[in-house]
Amino acid sequence: MLAWDGDHLGARLGGARVLFTTRNGGVSQGPFASLNLGERTEDDDAAVAANHARLRELAGGATLARCSQVHGRDVVRQTTAPNGARREADGIATNLPGVAAVVLTADCLPVALCAPGAVAMVHAGWRGLAAGVLDEGLAALRDVGATGPVAAAIGPGAGGCCYEVGDEVREAFADVPEAMLGRNVDLKAVATARLRAAGVEAVHDSGLCTMCDGRFFSHRRDHGTTGRQGGVAWLA
Repeated sequence: MLAWDGDHLGARLGGARVLFTTRNGGVSQGPFASLNLGERTEDDDAAVAANHARLRELAGGATLARCSQVHGRDVVRQTTAPNGARREADGIATNLPGVAAVVLTADCLPVALCAPGAVAMVHAGWRGLAAGVLDEGLAALRDVGATGPVAAAIGPGAGGCCYEVGDEVREAFADVPEAMLGRNVDLKAVATARLRAAGVEAVHDSGLCTMCDGRFFSHRRDHGTTGRQGGVAWLA
């Protein structure tokens, strides 16, 4: 279902479009080269703004709806046009044509949730997954009017091949034995298990690891000095 379209990974899920960007196709330089979307990095502000303009083009000219991500479980219900303000949350659900839900990542998972009438994009690191951010994303999707079955797409993030963690993380996901890989944890397997437990039958996984695939920014691989890629979903 997910397929490469130029530099980026995209999909059509029913009446929705999903896009997962790579680090390619922008104007940033140095460790942020080139499509860095992270405004809280040390990149040049003008370059980041130009990259956001390119993201809007990739999303068909849609207005970008954003939140201030905090590794929690809250998801914004965006039922009016974005006004530039950003609530502290880790996802956006919207029923508005011409508005794209956006999260930024650099090892955490971007997870798209799509159903007839609405879309959501969720930022799911290990803390968010443990706190139930995917369940909240599904609730938000229904709250803004989604009907029918939900399809999910899990974008590039730290993979079980590379994501070594401590006991706290392994204990948080001990109920997902298929995600336990020695000292590593497969967050995509955790996300898939959580989504299926919530009744989502169609779960599409990109299968891409940001830590070992140089097409993506990775906070852990690059020791914190890196950019952010985007997960985007909008009604087509």
